[in-house]
Amino acid sequence: MEEKNYNIELIRTLSFGFVIVIHVANYYCRGYAEISRGEYGFALILDAMARVSVPCFFMMSGALLLGEKPNLDKNVRRLFRFFKVLLAWSVIYYFFNVYYMHSKVNLKAVLFEPVEAHLWYLYALLPIYLVLPFFQIMCWGMKKKYDDAFIAMCLVVVVAQYISSLFHEEPYYDVPLLGDRAYTFYFFAGYFIQKYRNKIPWRFPVVASIFAGSTAFEIVLTALVSFKKGDHYERLLEYGCPFVVISGVAFFMMLYKVHGGQIEFPRGMKKWMDRLGGCSFGIYLIHILFLDIFKKYVDPGDLSAYLVIPVLSVGLGLISYLCVYGLNKTPLRRILF
Repeated sequence: MEEKNYNIELIRTLSFGFVIVIHVANYYCRGYAEISRGEYGFALILDAMARVSVPCFFMMSGALLLGEKPNLDKNVRRLFRFFKVLLAWSVIYYFFNVYYMHSKVNLKAVLFEPVEAHLWYLYALLPIYLVLPFFQIMCWGMKKKYDDAFIAMCLVVVVAQYISSLFHEEPYYDVPLLGDRAYTFYFFAGYFIQKYRNKIPWRFPVVASIFAGSTAFEIVLTALVSFKKGDHYERLLEYGCPFVVISGVAFFMMLYKVHGGQIEFPRGMKKWMDRLGGCSFGIYLIHILFLDIFKKYVDPGDLSAYLVIPVLSVGLGLISYLCVYGLNKTPLRRILF
């Protein structure tokens, strides 16, 4: 059995925590008119810094899966598992939204759009997994010259798609292999970082500076545009934005190369990271239930962002972990996770 890479586990642990921070901080960012500029700035900084989490999830999948030998049977089981999870949580959130949140939800549209917004991740991941064996075969047959050309092409396409979207335009045809979003690019980026981890001439201070600089641009530009518009401007925080792409890739590279890619933790910490990693997918799926309950009774202007964002993020993570840990001890784990 291949030894677990704890650089990846560190990225996983931080990323699922950051996802919760995004959802809490973004609630305050979107409440721009109800909070002070100081609170908005605090929420925006946390929101922007945490945005690396979603790119990291896709890059982790690419790093772990694209280099594997293609296995159609294994991939069919993987697809079935994620589709089953998507249907199960769509039903859960349907009843939650209709009977508790009193929202109008169309369960019939579940094949085309998520019942709850954060389930978009599964909608993005399933098509990638659908073609994963063919991506694996392609990657196995590519030499460095084609790797370089492919990643350059991906970068050009992602930037072009984002810029065109700012003008409310889109290509007549999507580029094959990539689609109309940046997620497949992140998937391949993770694989190439893993493949060339010992050949890329990066230094930790340089990569950390790139991450910090790109994230700072996101924050400053978003704040300037938001202050000018008098409302939160979210386009610069989208996952296809070049600043988010740079920040996400730099953050992944930075942590992936800690201790030469062979980071070691004490046995007790490894045990907790294994537990958290095993629950991370479930935490992602369930935490919105508790966040929506909070949103139903508390508006952004009711409590200070300085207090709520850190406390609620930690609280949501803890209660979600306890729920998922308990559910993993029951037969429901086969359906829910």
